[in-house]
Amino acid sequence: MKKLIIVKIGGKVLDDAPQLDRLLDDFTSLAGGKVLVHGGGKAATEIAARLGIASQMVDGRRITDAPMLNVAVMVYGGLMNKQIVAKLQARGQKALGLTGADLDLIRAHKRPVKTIDYGFVGDIAAVDAGELQALLTRETVPVFAPLTHDGQGQLLNTNADTIASAVATAASRHFQVSLVYCFEKAGVLLDPEDEASVIPHLNPETYAAHKIGGVIVAGMIPKLDNAFDALRQGVYRVYICHARALAALASPSFIGTEIAL
Repeated sequence: MKKLIIVKIGGKVLDDAPQLDRLLDDFTSLAGGKVLVHGGGKAATEIAARLGIASQMVDGRRITDAPMLNVAVMVYGGLMNKQIVAKLQARGQKALGLTGADLDLIRAHKRPVKTIDYGFVGDIAAVDAGELQALLTRETVPVFAPLTHDGQGQLLNTNADTIASAVATAASRHFQVSLVYCFEKAGVLLDPEDEASVIPHLNPETYAAHKIGGVIVAGMIPKLDNAFDALRQGVYRVYICHARALAALASPSFIGTEIAL
């Protein structure tokens, strides 16, 4: 089975041009099939403020009303996605910028209202693994923005970690998939203030213990939930690491957290 690496970039990496350039250099040097998924960084919040649109966050998650959805589509699907695609083209990669609506690749449904109405936020329903395989067979590098659609003409803002996990799961039908979450931390940390406190390995038992102990909290929990879900559905390996660690992924010098069942 052919190997495929899916790299999700987010956090402060997207807002730091030199760091992003280095990551794209390392991404380009990876052998075999590749997919890139990017988050939104601070750009949507900054541009919304310039347009007089208030940003609403609940527990670190964006409330996406109609005006904010328009900003997300412009920034994520337009500005950020095409800048990354252009940078990859400059590095000799045949990259294609995509949202879930393109080629009907990722369908989602609007998140039901429970205690919080997140607005136009999508929960993924299906990924077209066959269409994705066709792109990869042509040696194309798909670059996904954090946007999906519902099949009825409605675009939806969708968590990039979840997109990366869902795409990895779908691709695992055709490839041996490694999923890598890259951000500004060295991995999952015992102490958020100490970059040397990386937890090198996590399994369901140690994950549960660290949650109970208050070591793993907040935004790291949904990221790890996505990681374990991907492994249970056929993804070969999952890593969480600093963007600069991507080049050392297959070497003994790699620093980061490997997720395993």
